[in-house]
Amino acid sequence: MQEEILTLARTLSGPGEDEETALALLCKAAEKEWTGRLREGVGPEECREAFLCAAALSATAGLLAGRSGMRFTAGNVSVTEPEGGKSAEALRREAERLMGPYVTAAEFRFRGVRG
Repeated sequence: MQEEILTLARTLSGPGEDEETALALLCKAAEKEWTGRLREGVGPEECREAFLCAAALSATAGLLAGRSGMRFTAGNVSVTEPEGGKSAEALRREAERLMGPYVTAAEFRFRGVRG
C-alpha cells in the first residue's frame, strides 16, 4: 500500500526533487498512524479507498506544513499561500472525515471524570 499512498501524495503535493525523501517518510508514517487508529476488526483492505486517500492527504499535509510560501498545483490550477499551515489543516480534516467510520477518535480524553 505504501507505493500507492506515495503515488497519490505525489499527485496532491507536487514535490520537488529535494522533497521526495521527506514525502516517502511522511507516507510511511501516515500509513502506520492510520493503521494504528483503525477500530478493532477493521483492516486497511476493508476501507482501502478511504485509507489510501487519508494516508496520502495526511502525508501531503505534513509536507505542506513544512513549506514556507506554499504553492499547490493541480492540473491548470495553482494556489499560492504564504502559510502552508492552513491548507495542511484542511487536508488533515478531510483525512479525518474520510476515515471517520473506520477509526477510533483521535486524542480522546476523559476530563473531570472521577473513577
